[in-house]
Amino acid sequence: MANDFAADVLICGAGATGLTLAIELARRGVSFRLVEKLDDPFRGSRGKGIQPRTQEVFEDLGILDRLMAVGGFYPKQREYREDGGHADTDMIEADPATPAEPYHLPLMVPQFLTERVLRERLAELGAGPEYGVELAGFDQDADGVTARLVKQAGTETIRIRWLVGADGGRGFVRQALGIDFPGRTLGVRAIVADVSLSGLSRDVWHRFGEGDMRRQISACPLAGTDLFQLQGPVPMDGDIDLSATGLTGLLAARTGRDDIVVHDVSWASVFTMNARLADRYRAGRVFLAGDAAHVHPPTGGQGLNTSVQDAYNLGWKLASVISGAPPALLDSYEAERRPVAQAMLGLSTGLLDAMKRGEMRRGRDVHQLDIGYPGSRLALEKPERAGGLLAGDRAPDAPIRGAAGQAKRLFDLFRGPHWTLLGFEGDRGLVLPRAGLHIHAIGRHGELVDEAGHFDAAYAPRPGDWFLIRPDNYVGAIVAADELPALEAYLATVGLGPGAKGPIAIQP
Repeated sequence: MANDFAADVLICGAGATGLTLAIELARRGVSFRLVEKLDDPFRGSRGKGIQPRTQEVFEDLGILDRLMAVGGFYPKQREYREDGGHADTDMIEADPATPAEPYHLPLMVPQFLTERVLRERLAELGAGPEYGVELAGFDQDADGVTARLVKQAGTETIRIRWLVGADGGRGFVRQALGIDFPGRTLGVRAIVADVSLSGLSRDVWHRFGEGDMRRQISACPLAGTDLFQLQGPVPMDGDIDLSATGLTGLLAARTGRDDIVVHDVSWASVFTMNARLADRYRAGRVFLAGDAAHVHPPTGGQGLNTSVQDAYNLGWKLASVISGAPPALLDSYEAERRPVAQAMLGLSTGLLDAMKRGEMRRGRDVHQLDIGYPGSRLALEKPERAGGLLAGDRAPDAPIRGAAGQAKRLFDLFRGPHWTLLGFEGDRGLVLPRAGLHIHAIGRHGELVDEAGHFDAAYAPRPGDWFLIRPDNYVGAIVAADELPALEAYLATVGLGPGAKGPIAIQP
């Protein structure tokens, strides 16, 4: 079959997952098409929580400050009692930020605003989604994928090297592959609606009927908008009136108040909660990411965050293989990300059970800062470490100082599509420079100084240690000075052997 490739990658689905993957490919100079069967961008707020780990991802992509500007933090929640009183509490349980973990509170950014910011970033990189384009079929062989796209102007057949299905829980790609999607329906049907209303203040998240699945309903002021998000369980059967009049009636029935009036409905949906996980994330040259691979109940705010991090993991690996890294690198995508989704499904369903009892609180376990890949084939320690920071862990941040006197952060060094190698109290000349690898020396005679000891506290280095940080800011390898041959062998497995050219990097 002819290999006249129209692009390296076809991404099916232009939600948060597809947009993140597109940015990851665009900033590495990888050619792609990003198609979306809807005629316009999604305009609802189904996913509104940006967890601390995803904030770190978005900082790397160059959009965190923009998201903070269009969104905000979660307000207190106000639980109304049967006697007419109420209590205000913090819904989010969070420890203070630290030098190693600079973000400690989830952001509230309605999904349509998050995706708008992602599209703006992608446009800066010279690309964008194609709306009204549906993937109608595909065939694959050893060298690539032939895809059939349907749009208003007709049908287009293109040849690409890789296909990624980021087209949602009911998407076409997984079903076409015949990959099973086992799990369970959780026995909860609910509404979510973005509305303008009067009768409630915007300084708290109003919650009525907590613990009673027949009367429970909440109204959350959506940061960055004049809207409220209504959420509440509804009967498993029957039609639900999602008009302004219908939702006003629902609020009156559940709150006992007639002063809360819905004036306009921007977007609304009725959905049945499911917890499902695809049996596989890959079939040959086709990958699944985001909701196409896993669907979560909304409790815990894990769905969008897990999906974005799927794309963050897959993007650099696809780019590396396209640039010449061994194809086996792509096997690590499912091996690393599927167990994470499985754990997040367990967390979300547990929080759903707590919500049914009116006892839901979100703590550190939803922040995703403790996610890591310690058992990954991409985690190397020579010699093995007994504790502290390990290969496969999230790479901590730390304030440091440049030799010229200016303050820096480790995250500043990591930002971009490259790998980062940190050498502590060693000879940086022991590792040859190469494309796609940034080498920094910390300590005496290095260009970086751990003036306040934050690097030491987070990384527990020994003189001569080398820390290799992956493009997705996880620790790939920790090796001692006398184990540099093992580091060189590792670098070769990810396409960074001596003389590596690497992808064309477009810095953020």
